[in-house]
Amino acid sequence: MTSGDLEAINRHDLDAAMALMTEDCAFETTLPAPEGTRYVGQAAVRAAFAEFFQASPLAVFETEEQFACGERATVRWLYKWIEADGTHGHVRGVDVVRVRDGRVAESLACVNG
Repeated sequence: MTSGDLEAINRHDLDAAMALMTEDCAFETTLPAPEGTRYVGQAAVRAAFAEFFQASPLAVFETEEQFACGERATVRWLYKWIEADGTHGHVRGVDVVRVRDGRVAESLACVNG
């Protein structure tokens, strides 16, 4: 994830987020643990993002560290949310990303603990 990716995701802007992805993109979530779920293609990834945005309307990601080399990148992030009862939560994780032609072709999310 780049800062532009995170801006689109934190705005819950589905069109902007999907514009950053290749047509044959792949996205692996962290749930259900321990394997997560893999979505392949614009339609499947779009549906997964839409569900996430709807389920977590106040959630945000903050980049803690990122590194890129060629078509590969890693992004260490802090994910923060607010529960319906007003309590706050957070978890740290990392995305392992493959980029093709300036767009995300694959993003594999992992969570600490």
